Amino acid sequence: MSGHGDSNRAILFALGANFAITVAKGVAASLSGSGAMLAETVHSLADCGNQGLLLLGIRQASRPSTPDHPLGYGKAIYFWSFLVAVMLFSVGGMFSLYEGIHKLMHPEPLGQWWWAVGVLVFSLVAEGISMRACLVEVNKARGERTLGQWFRESRQAELLVIFGEDLAALLGLSFALIAVLLAVFTGNPMWDAIGTVLIGLLLIVIAVFVAIEVKAMLIGQSADPSVTQDMQTYLRGRQEIARVFNLITLQLGNDLLVSVKLQMAGAGTAAELVSAINTVETDFRQRYPQVRWSFFEPDERD
Repeated sequence: MSGHGDSNRAILFALGANFAITVAKGVAASLSGSGAMLAETVHSLADCGNQGLLLLGIRQASRPSTPDHPLGYGKAIYFWSFLVAVMLFSVGGMFSLYEGIHKLMHPEPLGQWWWAVGVLVFSLVAEGISMRACLVEVNKARGERTLGQWFRESRQAELLVIFGEDLAALLGLSFALIAVLLAVFTGNPMWDAIGTVLIGLLLIVIAVFVAIEVKAMLIGQSADPSVTQDMQTYLRGRQEIARVFNLITLQLGNDLLVSVKLQMAGAGTAAELVSAINTVETDFRQRYPQVRWSFFEPDERD
């Protein structure tokens, strides 16, 4: 069964790295005139804002239930994560694409290119540290699954977004470094423009994939498939239960709602039936502490 990664740790690492990188890139972009570097500056600045939105979303998701929101605010993190994906698409991707097309139409020679190269190398190291911290938490959550399987099945929207941002940042920085070096060694500024366009396309593609996954959670998605399967196995192994007809789970941020329809084994009086259900439910919630709401319905048939 998969675990749960510390999203706050991954977000704070990413925020610290992106803030330092934004300042360094901004200085290098103004000194070198590199379009790819300017695109990367805007990208990193947008990432800082995105991480702030994710922290806000985590805070809102932890608010207690109210009469108007009896199931709490857990899904708030999905809204903010989806907004981050939209910003990654628009502010990061579309701006970079626009800047790259502008440079293609009006190429400009690079000035003081060594600043750009130095900052890009620094940024790659900083983003590498951020990605490493993110992967530590992702590995806790994915268990034995591949990264691709975890990306498709994860219910931690904020961790998924941070992973997507860090991946986009590392690939984007690599494109920018290659573009700047090619522009310098060939004397052709068109390479810088091409690198800027590729960065924009990269951000758009990753933003779309992240948005698709978060959209599923926003609409309403079950628990992680490995968690649901483990719950099925656990309930069927209980001696108090004769048969599990169906198990419905709903992910609400870090919390879970679980509804189970089952047939109890050898239940006698109504009091004994209630006692058996209460025992199963208590043990169930101790085994799965992420379950905040649980409903057990005894029946004779599905």
